[in-house]
Amino acid sequence: MGIQLSILDQSPIFGDETPEEAFQHTVELAQIAERLGYSRFWVSEHHDGDRVAGSSPEVLIAYLLAKTNRIRIGSGGVMLQHYSPYKVAENFNVLSSLAPGRVDLGIGRAPGGLPRSTRALQQGTEDGGDLTGKLKELSEYVHNRLAEDHPLAGLRATPLPGQPAEIYLLGASLSSAELAAELGLPYVFALFINSDPVVAEDAFAAYHQSFNYTNGTKPQPILALPVLVAETDAEADELASQQKLYKVYLDSGKKVTVGSLEQAEEFGRQSNENYRIEEQQAEITKGSKETVRRKLLEVGERYGVVEYIVITALQDFGKRVRSYELLKEAFTEAAVVHTEGSFKEE
Repeated sequence: MGIQLSILDQSPIFGDETPEEAFQHTVELAQIAERLGYSRFWVSEHHDGDRVAGSSPEVLIAYLLAKTNRIRIGSGGVMLQHYSPYKVAENFNVLSSLAPGRVDLGIGRAPGGLPRSTRALQQGTEDGGDLTGKLKELSEYVHNRLAEDHPLAGLRATPLPGQPAEIYLLGASLSSAELAAELGLPYVFALFINSDPVVAEDAFAAYHQSFNYTNGTKPQPILALPVLVAETDAEADELASQQKLYKVYLDSGKKVTVGSLEQAEEFGRQSNENYRIEEQQAEITKGSKETVRRKLLEVGERYGVVEYIVITALQDFGKRVRSYELLKEAFTEAAVVHTEGSFKEE
């Protein structure tokens, strides 16, 4: 099977853009992704931020399904720690009934926002709950397999679609890989959150070694990473130089990566802890389409992945679209000129 290419879009709000304009770009990008032949298009969940419009992936997914015809649409991901697994299952069962065979349910482990939004999302509950238990329960509801000894045995998350949403676990650590392996789920390592190649390599190794085959599934290792393709390597370098990341280190040992200094300072303030902020150049796989194809094949061989979910956060929407066009061209052209053993993607 050839390497699959997919897109994660966060509905970024750049400069003087409005949320309405950001969402319109997301819709246009989903339609372009479908035309270009990308496998799936995922949208994210972020809260209490002025630079990202996507706070409710379920709502946005419904709209995108109605505006496209074939491409799979999904969440990258729903932050399950905040929600009832039953309600999430109901939401995605509705979506799967509206668009059979086209819905992905990606689950994220991070809070998806600042400490204040986390408190608001979990208001009325003791805490975020045990993610492992919630994820198992979610899978039981989605597949209508609630255990007989469950306190709510007999309960169904209706409607019951003919093709339930496919569940993916997103993460950026060894523990998330081990959880995906234990539950026999596809695993997406977010290299755009944790750019440490050693952690990624260890996570994928653990995923393959510990995978639970008892439910009939096979490992599906996926890498989500920032990619920027331009006409030349020099142009890509220039565009990438504009992108920064900010790491917030709290005294408690917790750390988080955000996209702006303002958000980093606000996260630190809301944490009510001492903190420090470290500015970093964003780690981006960048270059011309020939350069990026080579780099992706190398990283794919290193981690043993079968699919890339790419995110390109360029302020210029036209250049963002062009990056996705060039990326697809890179692999399509490679397939056309393929001879046996020439390229890893075939």
